[in-house]
Amino acid sequence: MFNSLKKKLSSFKNSFGDILDQQAEEASDDIRQAGSGSVTEEKKETPSVAVGIGQKAKALLLNREFIISEKSLEEPLWDLEVALLESDVALEVAEEIAGYVKSELVGTNYKIGGNKKDIVELALRKALINVLNVETLDFDDFIEQANKPVNIAFVGVNGTGKTTTISKIAKRLKDKGYSVVLAAGDTFRAGAIDQLQRHADNLGLKMIKHQEGGDPAAVIYDSVEYAKARKIDVVLADTAGRMHTNINLMDQLKKICRVSPPDLVIFVDEAIAGNDAVDRAELFNQTVPISGSILTKSDADSKGGAAISIAHTTGKPILFFGVGQEYDDIVKFDPQWLVDRLFE
Repeated sequence: MFNSLKKKLSSFKNSFGDILDQQAEEASDDIRQAGSGSVTEEKKETPSVAVGIGQKAKALLLNREFIISEKSLEEPLWDLEVALLESDVALEVAEEIAGYVKSELVGTNYKIGGNKKDIVELALRKALINVLNVETLDFDDFIEQANKPVNIAFVGVNGTGKTTTISKIAKRLKDKGYSVVLAAGDTFRAGAIDQLQRHADNLGLKMIKHQEGGDPAAVIYDSVEYAKARKIDVVLADTAGRMHTNINLMDQLKKICRVSPPDLVIFVDEAIAGNDAVDRAELFNQTVPISGSILTKSDADSKGGAAISIAHTTGKPILFFGVGQEYDDIVKFDPQWLVDRLFE
């Protein structure tokens, strides 16, 4: 998972390490000069400059450390931005990460002979956590504390694994002891109702459906009423996959949320979609404000850019990663977990 991005971050650590080695060599030369008491002819001619350089050399001699300069970071930070963009990190997010790394490193005292990779990795870790730490939402805590039934609507474009994701969440909730009903709100796509029905049968769950081509808002409304009457804990509502450019279907989504206001709106897309997923999440969020995202096919994503960018772009957290086709192949997302994967 995210192998390409891991390699690029490792490459940045190595390239910046080379820069530190170069600065350390230059600093060592200053230390040797300070130790021998040598002063150049130029320094003899300009006493004030000689004193300044002498003090710096003395500090180097005593502490064996130097200050990381902004100039030394210019080239590796540019390379870092390019590497992030190549890994499908959105431009504004790549710029923010590079800017944060710069602010962390410029002016930092580096001890000659220290572990140069550690100081760079720490700055990268902080930068990534910074862009991933948006509005927090713990899915499990929310379900536990919310008034029942909890109405959750799943939205996204066609073919991203939304229906399969619903079944995974249903299995997860059922395993935790919650009662669940599925709402077949995708009345637009041929076979969508049958697909969700198969998952409901496999999991031993009730599914509420109307005929194909019916009003999805009515299906979800009936599902919520069914849950209320039978004291069911959670309603998981499927909706038709739609492109954000389809005005009629986006208006339909607004109607669904107006008729049966969801407690959570979860955006589902593929991690491997990269910047396309980021753009779509942002546009869906503008239409029906999302509560968080689930990224499918994360196990096949070598780049990792969407995972880093979506949360920052929408201001809403990633809730889960889909990592396979089985019902249990879903991982609760945690920013620290992702960052640890990138540096393991």
